[in-house]
Amino acid sequence: MTGLAAAATLLLAGCTPGSPPPGSGADANLGAYLAQELAWGRCEGTATGAADAELFANPALECASVDVPLDYDEPAGERARVALLRLPATGEAEGSLLIDPGGPGGSGTSLVASTVPLWQASPVGERFDIVGFDPRGIGSSTPALDCYTDEEYDAGDGPRFGAVYDITSAEQAVELAQRCADGSGGIANLVNAGSTNVVRDMDIMRAALGDNQLTYLGYSYGSELGAMYATTYPEKVRAIVLDGAVAPDLTASQFRLSQFKGLQARFDDLAALCAESPDCVLGTDPAATNDRLHEIVRPLIETQAAGGRAASVWDVYLGISGGLYAEAKWPEVISALTALAAGRADEVLALRDGFPDLDTSIAVRCMDWPRLTPAEHTALAREIGHIAPMFDLNVFTAGNYHSECEAWPAPSTRDEPWLADAERLPATLVVSTTGDPATPHEGGIAMAQALGASLLTVDGNQHGAYLLGGSECVDAVVDAYLLDLETPPADARCSL
Repeated sequence: MTGLAAAATLLLAGCTPGSPPPGSGADANLGAYLAQELAWGRCEGTATGAADAELFANPALECASVDVPLDYDEPAGERARVALLRLPATGEAEGSLLIDPGGPGGSGTSLVASTVPLWQASPVGERFDIVGFDPRGIGSSTPALDCYTDEEYDAGDGPRFGAVYDITSAEQAVELAQRCADGSGGIANLVNAGSTNVVRDMDIMRAALGDNQLTYLGYSYGSELGAMYATTYPEKVRAIVLDGAVAPDLTASQFRLSQFKGLQARFDDLAALCAESPDCVLGTDPAATNDRLHEIVRPLIETQAAGGRAASVWDVYLGISGGLYAEAKWPEVISALTALAAGRADEVLALRDGFPDLDTSIAVRCMDWPRLTPAEHTALAREIGHIAPMFDLNVFTAGNYHSECEAWPAPSTRDEPWLADAERLPATLVVSTTGDPATPHEGGIAMAQALGASLLTVDGNQHGAYLLGGSECVDAVVDAYLLDLETPPADARCSL
């Protein structure tokens, strides 16, 4: 992925079980980690793909890695390395702004590298070093989480995601867990991938960056990390912005349903936009749009479209979903569907490639979310088809499904609800967009209430607003908070 469009697409949950409170015996053994010094250098050679390699060649950027315990219950044992990429402040640095773009699976190093001009023109970029990080196992961090190669995914060998993952037997669930353990270098790497450990890694990053308190920006899933950090280390928080905040009061299944409801609402909006043209590939009757979409994609259930790499129905829906994340990309979705109806798949595959890596998302969520039984997982798929009829195809909803995490080698490390009780927290800021397809506005409201945070409501159809939405109003409010801890009034509102 390259450029701001790809970064926007990436923007796609206190002390929790498995995470001893600060000051416990386990944390007392982290002195060497907290005292380490970072060796910043050029970023060439740290990228894991050609697109990032081009971005990382920018001489304005610096890279380093920070050591963290692989297993916090054994801090003297094996280590993992978290990759950092820094854009130094254009003025005198007052500290660092640590950034996570979401996912799970999004690369913070890639996000910062792809948005350099925006930060260089920002007052925040003048006073703060901008630091993106790749959570453990992701991007340039090591050991890497991996289940299937890109070539295997392109061939349809990896787990396919529609309404739920296409896993229809216990044997398939066992195979997935084994592939992920093998590809990730062993079970220990796999079972330490959850958000609980990432939050503790963030505190080591804070110390290694030389900051007494954390200044943090988290988009989407990154809002979960920020909220968990705030409730786990409240005394170490300077400023936390949660943009596209995940609802802290929903179970994992309820959250998934809210996401699909949001995707359907944005697809309905896209269909209405398309219907204004007499030659719209989805037709001119918005009420018939779901059926027309099914007509376009149904042939791919048995065959694959031509045009370079093959495309499956699973690829098409991932591409559409990613394209719905920002209204600016809706014309690309319409164009891709028009090409697909004519038998060409290159445009929809380009959209699909912008979606976060499925391997790392599975690995993190299997350590975050409680397991569903096959009956519960099957019922979830059926309900998604009801809530989001654009997905109501037999290939997505008619099977008997097993959880992708059913055979995972360790239980999850978070309860539901996942956010610990918030007491005596410093002032934080939640940014929530009314037409967000991936983290609906209701979740942002709930997050602000749970943290006692200020809420900035943003009118628009996009996932992630600050710096990525082109709104001077949004940027000014967030800048004032990050720079001078000025929170907006209770009824603060902007538009994209």
